Amino acid sequence: MLRGLVCGRLGPLWMWKALLLFVAIAFAGQLLGIIFSKSSVQPAARSIFSSPDAQGPSLGPCRPHTHIMFLKTHKTASSTVLNMLYRFGEERGLRFALPLGYQLGYPLPFSAHRVKGYRGPRVVEFHIMGNHMRFNKAEVEKVMPADTFYFSIIRDPVALAESSFAYYKEVAPAFRKAKGLGDFADDPGKYYDPRARNNHYARNLLWFDFGMDHNANFSAVLARHGEAVVRQTFKLVLVSEFFDQSMILLRHALCWPLDAVVSFSLNARQQKPDGGAGAALTDGWVGKVRGGRLPAKAPPNLFLTEEQREKLRQWNALDWHLYQAFNRTFWREVAAFGAARMEREVALLRSRREALAGACLRDGGKPVEAHRIRDKTIRPFQSGLVKILGYELQPGLDNGTRMSCLRMIRPEIQYKDTLDAKQFPRAQSPQALPGLQSPKLASDRSFFKLDPSRTGEKGRDPGGRTGEEGPRDWDGSRLLSRNRNDKTRS
Repeated sequence: MLRGLVCGRLGPLWMWKALLLFVAIAFAGQLLGIIFSKSSVQPAARSIFSSPDAQGPSLGPCRPHTHIMFLKTHKTASSTVLNMLYRFGEERGLRFALPLGYQLGYPLPFSAHRVKGYRGPRVVEFHIMGNHMRFNKAEVEKVMPADTFYFSIIRDPVALAESSFAYYKEVAPAFRKAKGLGDFADDPGKYYDPRARNNHYARNLLWFDFGMDHNANFSAVLARHGEAVVRQTFKLVLVSEFFDQSMILLRHALCWPLDAVVSFSLNARQQKPDGGAGAALTDGWVGKVRGGRLPAKAPPNLFLTEEQREKLRQWNALDWHLYQAFNRTFWREVAAFGAARMEREVALLRSRREALAGACLRDGGKPVEAHRIRDKTIRPFQSGLVKILGYELQPGLDNGTRMSCLRMIRPEIQYKDTLDAKQFPRAQSPQALPGLQSPKLASDRSFFKLDPSRTGEKGRDPGGRTGEEGPRDWDGSRLLSRNRNDKTRS
C-alpha cells in the first residue's frame, strides 16, 4: 500500500532512485573538482624581464657601476644610450644630475649650477649624468663622485653632417644659406661665419661637444693633443655605426645585466612625409633626421658625391681625426674581448631584443606614426618635416611587465619629466629647497606639454604659442638664429 501511495502521489520509485543517483554524482563531482583545482594551482607566470636570459652571459667577479657620466654628443644615437641610463637608474632608485630645463646649459660650457638640486661640491650624491652639455671637466667633477665612470659615443663626421644639416638647417646660418648639403660641402667657407651663433652645428660638432675649440686650424699636433685630452677622461668611447658591439663592451665595462643594454630602435623616421607606398624607415640607431618646424618646407637635399664626402671630412678634420683614432681603439678593444666571444654575445643581444619586442610591442614591434599611438604620453615629438615614429605596447600586460616595457619606449623628453617629478615632487617646490637654482628653462617644459604638433595631435596650441617665438631645438630650448659674436668658444 505504501509503494502504491508513493507511486501514485509522488511519482514512480525509479524516478526517485534516479534523482538520488544524480545528486550523489553531482556532489562527488563538486568535491573532486575542489580537490583537483587545489592540486592544480600553478604560480603566476614570471615576467619575461625576470627570466634567466635577462642577465646574459656571466660577467665574472665585478660590481655594477652606479656613478656614471655619459657625454651625450649630438646626432650619434646618444638618445638610445640615455634611455638605458634612465632605465637602469630608475629601476634602482639612483639619483640623476638633471638639468633645470632639458639641456645642461648647452651650447655654453657646462657649469655645475645648471644641475637641478646642486648645492655645492659633494653636498648631494648624484649617480648618473647624461643630458646634453658642452663638456667642462672641472665643473662636472664638482657634481659627480671621484669614482665616476666616464664614457661617450662618436659617429662618422660625414654621416653626422648629413643628420646635422637636416635637423639644424633653419637655425645654423651656414646651413640655412646653402641650397643643399652638397652645395655646402663644395665651398663651406662661402657660407660659414665662425662668429655666428649656432654655427657650431656646421663644423667639428664632436670636437665642440667635447669642450674644445672647433674653429681651430687643423694640425696633427693639435689633433693628437685633443685626442689625448679625451682619452685621459673617457674610459670608453662607443661607435654608433657598431652599436650592438658597443653595447657589449659597455655592458662588461659597467658590469651590468644584459637587459640593461637592450633597446628598441628609437626615433625611427619615415623618409616620405606622407608615408604610404615607398615610405621607408632609417636605421633607428643613427637615422634620427628631423627637420625644422615649418611643415610647408621640403626636406633638405642631403645628396653627396664621393668627392663632396671627402670635402666634408676635410672641413671636419678635427672630428675626422677623433673618429679614426677612437674607431681604431674600439676594434682593438673588440679584439682583446675576443672576436668569437663578441659574435656570440651580439647574437644573444639581438635575440633578446627580438624577444622583448615580441613581448612588449604591438604588431611585433612595428613602429607607427605618432598620432596613431593611443597613449598620448608616449607619442614621440614631431619635427614638422618628417614623421618620427613610435611604438604601441601590447595590450593585457601585467603591471610589472608593462612598466618595464614602457621604460624601453618612453621618449626622452617625457622620461626626463618623469624622473624630475620623482626627484622633485610637486609638494617640495624648488623655492623650498635651500641653495637650489631657479628653473630658468621651465618655459621649455611648458612649451612641450602645450604644443600638440610635437605629439602628433591636431589642433591649435591651447597655450596660444606660435612659431613666432623662434626656432627651437628638439627639447624645446630656443635656438638663436641671428648672427652675433659667440663669446662662449673655448
